[in-house]
Amino acid sequence: MKTIKLIKNRSDIGAGTRGSDMGVDAIEIAAINMNDDYFNCYPFEDIETENETIYNKENNSFAKRIGSVLEVCKRLSNSVTKNLHNNNFPIILSGDHSSALGTISGIKTAFPKKTLGVIWIDAHADIHSPYTSPTGNIHGMPLAAALNDDNLDYKINNVLKQTAVYWNQMKNIGINGSKVKHDDIIYFGVRDIEEQEAAIIKEHNIKNYTVSEMRYRGFDNCLNEAIKKISNCNHIYISFDVDSMDSDLISKGTGTPVSKGFDEFEIIKIIRAFVKTKKVSCFEVVEINPTLDNKGNKMAETAFKVLKETTETLKSTL
Repeated sequence: MKTIKLIKNRSDIGAGTRGSDMGVDAIEIAAINMNDDYFNCYPFEDIETENETIYNKENNSFAKRIGSVLEVCKRLSNSVTKNLHNNNFPIILSGDHSSALGTISGIKTAFPKKTLGVIWIDAHADIHSPYTSPTGNIHGMPLAAALNDDNLDYKINNVLKQTAVYWNQMKNIGINGSKVKHDDIIYFGVRDIEEQEAAIIKEHNIKNYTVSEMRYRGFDNCLNEAIKKISNCNHIYISFDVDSMDSDLISKGTGTPVSKGFDEFEIIKIIRAFVKTKKVSCFEVVEINPTLDNKGNKMAETAFKVLKETTETLKSTL
């Protein structure tokens, strides 16, 4: 039987707004305020961050602080690989979403001959590269790096040589080359997307289950279809960005809040369906930013409910 292991990564330098480094603490405070001893029940480890580099002068304007993000992703990748080899189930609590590259790289390094499916629950596609990003924020780039896809047909930026060197290193964390195929990514809730991302999604026919589609067709129909779509995958990674939830309904306690998203019960239903396949190897929660929360600590409280329900479902399958 596997042991659940919490990996706390407080890095937030891949985001455009500071504060998601406090997301881990906010979710722990939420548990304490609910008189829940969740965080006393599981072993944990902390990933060393590079958050102090936020004060450095930035030259890689199309991939901000990329050298530091690279180092954090390498540390997280090593941690995930080690824990998987030790028969642990990693639950990663991260700051910004650039961490997903480290997690995906760690899973693929642990199981290099196996096929990995990615369930991306998010308001954003996060499939930009430094060549296409309008902001240079790396939390919008983890899937492009994991895919080893620069999307150069829609290039808008001429990046510095050093940026390109770092970017190539990011694409080769753990093991060289792509960690996941376009066919093995499924989006849930993506609704804030740039032209460059839309082009690559259309080109590779990456499925995005929108909130409206799932409510119209029924969650069970959509989830059964999605599970069938990645039935060839040996392992599944679930990445839950809290901005996939409706910012008006829940709160604006995330770096890039978007309205018209899921509620927490719908998120739990999505995650539970994949966990029950017994193929999930890793679960990650990202982008809680308590400094932006307009309802106290509501986003972290809601995310904790999702975390707790997911953990209970996991325990029945490990």
